[in-house]
Amino acid sequence: MKQHQYRVTLEYLADADGHAVEQAPLVFDAPNHDNIFSILEMMGRREDMTPEMAQRFTLGLKLMSEVMLENKNHPLFAQLRPHLLEIMQIVKGKKTA
Repeated sequence: MKQHQYRVTLEYLADADGHAVEQAPLVFDAPNHDNIFSILEMMGRREDMTPEMAQRFTLGLKLMSEVMLENKNHPLFAQLRPHLLEIMQIVKGKKTA
């Protein structure tokens, strides 16, 4: 399957008390069959989410769903698949919550 290529960087800025944290960023490649930036743009237009909320939700869902798609025979992902499909239908507006 052809995939778009992405690199994700996660920086730990501060702990729960607001103290700066010295930790190297986590960086990993995250290929995806979708153009995530197009989906982020579309989700950013939703009136029921702030732009930051839409970004966080969309990126998390796309990262998780791609791992599940690539490893669909993994026992954990096989159990979660029906629930993910239902979530995707709700997000796409094909089913009401």
